Amino acid sequence: MYRLNVGYAAAPAVWLCINPRSALSAFCIEQQNAEFERNLIRERTMAGLKAARSRGRKGGRPRKLTPKDLKTVRALLRSGDVPVSTIAEQFRVARSTLYRNVVVSG
Repeated sequence: MYRLNVGYAAAPAVWLCINPRSALSAFCIEQQNAEFERNLIRERTMAGLKAARSRGRKGGRPRKLTPKDLKTVRALLRSGDVPVSTIAEQFRVARSTLYRNVVVSG
């Protein structure tokens, strides 16, 4: 910043720094404010998630296959009579979902 001889102007031009040293100082203050805000947002988010968990709420995407569906899928795959793509169409999931869930669960 010193070598480039660059000044600093705040978004609403309330003040204008022309001296590179004062611009660096102002930039550091802005950086500290931004970091403080980010920490506040993170703290509030974590408190909200903790409060939701205490009320019994769980985040994340719901599972597509129930445990009952997984048992059926395993039985069909073990039999070897039905192709994987047909099983995937029947349960309205991708083949990769079947492979991932059967390998992880079974």
